[in-house]
Amino acid sequence: MLSKAAPWSPSRSRSAAPQVRRLVHEDTPALAELVSVDPVANVFVAAHLDATGSAAAVGSGAEIVGAFDGDGRLTSACWLGANIVPVEVVPAHAPTYAQAIRGSHRRFASIFGPAEATLAIFSALDGAPARDVRPDQPLLALDGPPAVPVDPLVRVTTEADFDVLAPACVSMFEEEVGYSPVAGGSENYYRRVRQLIAAGHSFARFGERGEVVFKAELGSVSSAATQVQGVWVDPRHRGTGLSHGGMAAIVEHARAIAPIVSLYVNDYNHRARAAYRKVGFEQVGTFATVLF
Repeated sequence: MLSKAAPWSPSRSRSAAPQVRRLVHEDTPALAELVSVDPVANVFVAAHLDATGSAAAVGSGAEIVGAFDGDGRLTSACWLGANIVPVEVVPAHAPTYAQAIRGSHRRFASIFGPAEATLAIFSALDGAPARDVRPDQPLLALDGPPAVPVDPLVRVTTEADFDVLAPACVSMFEEEVGYSPVAGGSENYYRRVRQLIAAGHSFARFGERGEVVFKAELGSVSSAATQVQGVWVDPRHRGTGLSHGGMAAIVEHARAIAPIVSLYVNDYNHRARAAYRKVGFEQVGTFATVLF
């Protein structure tokens, strides 16, 4: 279960710049082998592989570029889409990936992943104005049952829940990121909420009046691991321990899909970190996020 995602150090991995190119379908086995090096840290791209069966861009508008050594072996990769997501990238190769990112002429909302690679790529993207840099986000994982009782009222959501669930999702996003995900139009964000509901990856507990009091989603799902996102408790219920049983329920649902449940959390969110620790999560690495 141990992840190798670790904080960035500019003195590490000063190897020669690799050759980077767009991955094609024939690179699928090599990419699958690469993400399996760390199935927890690489779950985002692993989920894409499981869903599409291809290293090539398939319908999403994103692409994956990869670096190859002198023997033609894929040694690292990077997802280029609305977000930039490095896979086994060493800091010394960040300038090469930054060049590929600039050459793609994409507008991206964030870079996220193992802190070492994420911060190095951001540093190499000289002049890219970041709105927020979160350099220390503990990557947590649990590969067994939760350590606290499951809240039996947490359930898989359905399309019928959308009208009450969507405002909770928006509130969570605003608290976490600092702006409304629907300020420029709600279509794309609400489509994503509905996709998670349709996939059976959205969970919530509802109060006596039908309001959402706890919710979370599985943002990335592979055969090896899942990654929890969007954990939110109604402010009126915070500090009551509601999140403990809620997260235990999420763990049980997630472990029915894949053996390892993971998430990452801001280092300064001490209350959330304590709650996850109580449920049984342990730190296995460090992520970072750069928001643009």
